[in-house]
Amino acid sequence: MSPASIGLLGIAIMLALFATRMPVAFVMGVVGFVGFSVLTSVQGGLNMVSRSMYEVFVSYDLTTIPLFILMGQLAFNAGISRRLFATAYHFFGHIRGGMAMATISACTAFGAVCGSSPATAATMATVAIPEMKRFGYRDRLAAGAVAAGGGLGMVMPPSVVLIIYGVLTEQSIGQLFVAGILPAFMLTGLFLCAIAITCHRHPDYGPPAERFAWVARIKSLTGLTDTLIIFAVVLTGLFKGWFTPTEAASVGAVSVLVLGLVRRQLNWALIMKSLEETLRTSCMILFLVAGAVVFGKFLAVTRIPFTTASYIGGLEIPALAVMGLIVLIYFIGGCFMDSLAMVMLTVPVFYPVVMNLGYDPIWFGIIIVLVTEMGVITPPVGINVYVVYGVTTAMKQNISLESIFRGIYPFLIATIVGIIMLFLFPQIVTYLPSLM
Repeated sequence: MSPASIGLLGIAIMLALFATRMPVAFVMGVVGFVGFSVLTSVQGGLNMVSRSMYEVFVSYDLTTIPLFILMGQLAFNAGISRRLFATAYHFFGHIRGGMAMATISACTAFGAVCGSSPATAATMATVAIPEMKRFGYRDRLAAGAVAAGGGLGMVMPPSVVLIIYGVLTEQSIGQLFVAGILPAFMLTGLFLCAIAITCHRHPDYGPPAERFAWVARIKSLTGLTDTLIIFAVVLTGLFKGWFTPTEAASVGAVSVLVLGLVRRQLNWALIMKSLEETLRTSCMILFLVAGAVVFGKFLAVTRIPFTTASYIGGLEIPALAVMGLIVLIYFIGGCFMDSLAMVMLTVPVFYPVVMNLGYDPIWFGIIIVLVTEMGVITPPVGINVYVVYGVTTAMKQNISLESIFRGIYPFLIATIVGIIMLFLFPQIVTYLPSLM
């Protein structure tokens, strides 16, 4: 068999193993090792695996991931997410769908101190769904808003996906973080519009709740204090060049820890719980990165990425059509693969094509994040949907998986509109990084 045929067979075996629910990291690592060994030698495969694993786990750039995850875990255990939801509820709760809007707003704010989409979804599911159920919200709107809102944690800096993209493409992680700010707010606005339209068509989906006086609303803004301090410290330092993304992550984690201790919202047990969850999540992500690196080395030997890039780049169609085709591939692939795995497998293939077409690499990174954000809520993989389902089941809220998947469609349409807007107005992405 030719190297390309072996590569295609390896991809088919990998997808088949994904369907068995085997851990994605192990599947990519094993298939990559076996394929690489077949094309070179067993000794070559062993050397490649050991070197790749070592390089991932000693990577200075990737230390950003556990630090930002620690920041998010400390923020959650310090009660920051509950205060964010309470503030948003004071402003939006009295209108139709207002509690779902409050959830989306709180997800955006919590994403600024978390960086993980599933973590944001799980956190807000715990806080928001019981309240929405108590006020008579339909399951599909309540759970759909949490699952989709969790995806905003991928767009709002700090974002794990942006870190991975920056490492893979050797782009500035600081510029990627800054570039994600305006698209995150734009997508938040589109999600709020999606809720408003849904509740206009179906008034019973999100009945209005209590109306608060303006004095109470202004007082509730104190719930934003911690998030604004952390967000300002991290992004100002990145924007001004005072510290690197890794240093920014450590500064953010220490800031949350200090604020939690000063306000007496963190104790030794909560700190240890945060460290435990950080360790578990970080190991999962880093093993996923390592597995993708191993599989990527196998694909590189087969030359499939280069052949694919040459083929797509040589198509006699406009550059915009090529970009549309790439986005479509990401969307379809995101329905069947884990978002991080999808990014790590495809970016080395499509990045050279996009650069040859003359597109901005920072802009392409944000496009990738938005398309990947769709993948975390679309069936059948939709990790955020399963996270929300798991949390609601544990809380005995009795929300079916079908209801959650049906509830994400308005937000899916809003995300597609957002991607189109970034194609039409790339300055939404490039403006802030140009000021750095």
